[in-house]
Amino acid sequence: MPQLDTSTWLLVISSMLLALFTLFQLKISKHLYYPNPKMMTTKSEKQQTPWNTTWTKIYLPLSQSQ
Repeated sequence: MPQLDTSTWLLVISSMLLALFTLFQLKISKHLYYPNPKMMTTKSEKQQTPWNTTWTKIYLPLSQSQ
């Protein structure tokens, strides 16, 4: 059984890494990065509900006597 020749592996792996690095650099450089977005203040409107303005009385259940 012949022995595997690994003398060119360093060249193949290093050229592959260089090619992947340049490919990703080109892909990343095509993206448009927007500048820092400005903070928008959101104004929350308080909704008027009937129970906010009127007073309600809470009664104990009838099963509980004094």
